[in-house]
Amino acid sequence: MKQATRSALVGVASAMSLALAAGEAAAAGFALITQSASGMGNAFAGAAALGDDATTVFFNPAGMTRLDRTEVVVGGSAVYVQASFSGSSTRPVAMGGGTNTGSQGGEPGSVTIVPSLYVVMPLDTRTSVGLGVGVPFGLQTEYDSTWLGRYQGVKSALHSININPSVAYKLTDTLSVGVGLNYQRIDVELTNAVVLGAGSEGRVRLTANDASWGWNAGLLWQVTPATRIGASYRSGIRHDTNGSATTTTLVGTVVSAASGAARASAALPSMSSLSVVQQISPALGLLADVTFTQWANIQQIAVVNPDTGNNRDILAFDFENSWRYSVGAHYRLSPTWMLRTGIAYDMTPVKDARHRTVRLPDADRTWLSFGARWTLSPTSAIDMAYSHLLLADVDVNFTRGQLSAPTTTSSTVTGRYTGSVNILSLQYVHRF
Repeated sequence: MKQATRSALVGVASAMSLALAAGEAAAAGFALITQSASGMGNAFAGAAALGDDATTVFFNPAGMTRLDRTEVVVGGSAVYVQASFSGSSTRPVAMGGGTNTGSQGGEPGSVTIVPSLYVVMPLDTRTSVGLGVGVPFGLQTEYDSTWLGRYQGVKSALHSININPSVAYKLTDTLSVGVGLNYQRIDVELTNAVVLGAGSEGRVRLTANDASWGWNAGLLWQVTPATRIGASYRSGIRHDTNGSATTTTLVGTVVSAASGAARASAALPSMSSLSVVQQISPALGLLADVTFTQWANIQQIAVVNPDTGNNRDILAFDFENSWRYSVGAHYRLSPTWMLRTGIAYDMTPVKDARHRTVRLPDADRTWLSFGARWTLSPTSAIDMAYSHLLLADVDVNFTRGQLSAPTTTSSTVTGRYTGSVNILSLQYVHRF
């Protein structure tokens, strides 16, 4: 039975690794925390202290010691991003200057399915091992190809997959520790309009990818029978991407002199969380969490031609570090139903309008979340959740130019972004 179960899990993990090809930023910046339907119901309040199911592999591996049976969680989230832009843009001087023509960009948001898989297996009364497969980062925005801000960006896509084997050990009856390794792959695609010779317009498409390693760790302390505190850390991961830049005319002819290999390096941010769970009664529990994300590691990313050492472009983000605060509650309505709710405030790493790009027009957001667990049997349950993210309306006043001739090829986009995010999440939990 155990061998058949393990073989089935390997097959599921292989299929999931193929499916985890797209992500849509739901947390601030381009981070994703849609890894758990049970956590989403509470707006991820108390996520590092709960340890209620196998999704704890991502939020705090020490929580695996709270599970006394082998458990598998298969889930997914549908993320619907609504965004719109209104404003204007200048034409590069090399294209005659003045106001650029084109649409307002259409609907740059989209609907994306983000799946996840977690497995936890106790080895004895103190030691547990686990595996998580998920999407910690994602971005997908695409404007009309002829929109007025096309010199700054048309398509921006960052897809990731993270495979996270973990182990946890119960040091005492009240204190557990956990550690994990993270194998993370990212794929990037960026397109935008460029100025070609003689004042003509073209298109450039940059694709790159990389796989690298990181780690995560956590502590879980059962302070009293009613109070539990969790702390977790996920390391930043440096990616040295390699790929190519292809420049074409508007009719699709490749411009060889402006095409070729491309290389860029960036360190994706570390995340630190502190959570608490306070059981008020057998039915009611209160939750809280604070998470710090070290976005300031991402400033300006140089895209380099490795053959010449010259810069092909610079992606200017100039991020600052950000915080996320959340509170929530769960209520055991009956042996079959548990209800959840939560609210969170998620700060953007974007400093101001001068640093906000059309590729990532990010804003502070407030999460309003609701969820429930439906226990089907002693060995199975379904978690469901809905979150509505209220995004602050934000201004953009960003100037971007090609380094080869910044005074003649730069353009400025000025305007305002409005938007919201809706997330539906579902997961199936099975214990063996």
